[in-house]
Amino acid sequence: MTPIVTSAVLHFGEMGSRWGFNRTVGQMLALIVLNDEPLAAQEIADALNISRGNTSMGLKELQSWRLIKQQHVPGERKEFFVPAGSIWVLANRVFEERRKREIDPTLTLLRDLMLDDPAHENDAQVQHKLNEIHDLLESVTAWSQELQHLGPEKLNTLMKLGSGVGRILDLKDRVLPTKGESQS
Repeated sequence: MTPIVTSAVLHFGEMGSRWGFNRTVGQMLALIVLNDEPLAAQEIADALNISRGNTSMGLKELQSWRLIKQQHVPGERKEFFVPAGSIWVLANRVFEERRKREIDPTLTLLRDLMLDDPAHENDAQVQHKLNEIHDLLESVTAWSQELQHLGPEKLNTLMKLGSGVGRILDLKDRVLPTKGESQS
């Protein structure tokens, strides 16, 4: 690996744990994404200096996240691996998997807790706060799902707008009265 690839692979390893998988799996993903050619499992193991068994388990995990796929190389009997889409597709899949593994179970728990009859005086206030958390997570989830359907070009445009959206919302608040305010 070149120094730039090594640096990126090491960083992706550190980021992997923040994305929901371990360091080695993050390094494997970076190596596969950064390579122009399909990589065999042994090439991955050699490049990262990890065991073949660890490589096999990591490849299975990346496939379960739908981040990599097998690719047949004519004349070869080995399995080769490539990214399972563009960087945008991979990012969407990480977001989707994190939602399924983290947000969805939390929303289920919150719904169950909000349906319980308050056993103590304090429970009604707790349920109110849990409802606020639930509503926030529902809004964020709906928003992120909407973003996933936009496509890379529109997402890129939206991100470039950045703080411009905040300025538009501030302008709207100054021009349009909120509920209960009268127009001057």
